[in-house]
Amino acid sequence: VQLVESGGGLVQPGGSLRLSCAAFGFTFSTYNMRWYRQVPGKERELVAHISSIDSSTNYADSVKGRFIISRDNVKNTVALQMNSLKPEDTAVYICYARHRLGFSDYWGQGTQVTVSS
Repeated sequence: VQLVESGGGLVQPGGSLRLSCAAFGFTFSTYNMRWYRQVPGKERELVAHISSIDSSTNYADSVKGRFIISRDNVKNTVALQMNSLKPEDTAVYICYARHRLGFSDYWGQGTQVTVSS
């Protein structure tokens, strides 16, 4: 089982990045997917969630209107489109999968996003 994130990097304030998370070794379509972010010294923050049942989405207030989460159950990927980035969005972004019935969950290793001029 593996979750592999990609797409992080350095971007200027106001810019955009698209993160992707590829899933291997489990039935992706039955898992709810989330993106979290982690800043050293702070609690891990839930950024966005997408349902396995109907692809409904939820967002943290801090990213609402700027970030979009989406999933592709054919390619077994989940993406996070991040627009209008701010310095406070700087963090390690981590992909998370949890079975819709709670049987199991998995974490990715994370990808660094740095927003700076």
